[in-house]
Amino acid sequence: MTGRQDRFVHESRCMSNIAYFPKASALDQRPGKRERTKVANRQAILDAAREVFGELGYDAATVRDIIRRAGLASGTFYNYYKSKEEVFDALADDGARRFRPLLRAEVEKAVDFQSFLRGAITAYFVFVATEQENWRLNRPAGEQIPHARATPEIVAVFAEVRDGFAKVLALEHAPAVDLDYLTTACIAVAREISDKMLQRRPVDTAGAADFAVNLILGGLSALPKL
Repeated sequence: MTGRQDRFVHESRCMSNIAYFPKASALDQRPGKRERTKVANRQAILDAAREVFGELGYDAATVRDIIRRAGLASGTFYNYYKSKEEVFDALADDGARRFRPLLRAEVEKAVDFQSFLRGAITAYFVFVATEQENWRLNRPAGEQIPHARATPEIVAVFAEVRDGFAKVLALEHAPAVDLDYLTTACIAVAREISDKMLQRRPVDTAGAADFAVNLILGGLSALPKL
């Protein structure tokens, strides 16, 4: 990744904010006892944070709530994270890691720009709707979903979207465009529409995806009339 691409990722706020900590390694691949303790503590904190964010809402949740739910000492928490914002970023990073195979599958089966755009946006909307189901059901009405910073996995998502666009545009022999701007714009549209989608009841992933794709491909004139 170049510094320029990383900057665009940060500005676009990228994808996938709520996640789950990865499962422990297979027993024959486990590290020493001390490292296993670190992994277990980190997982306990992240599991607790996800539950607390879901029950109380992100804004109302505090580090003390997370510590209490995790059953760890306060000092143990601060050995791993300085704030609830850092915990949220860690959750988001793992969510992006788990979304990447879904995105890669859309790249592999895409035959043109439109098919990749629709497949990627639909996969993303379904992913975040499923990931955030508990949060959507319990968080205070109107609470905004926070945006994670540009973690390594979120940066990797940006790179995969960019590479996907490069592939499908080459297949179409399309004129060269600024892929950084294109990727940033499409991610930003998807991100903002997904935020609004998650606030609505019922959550309509297909309708939200249609709106986002039509907006990107055709502008205002392509949008459905109410």
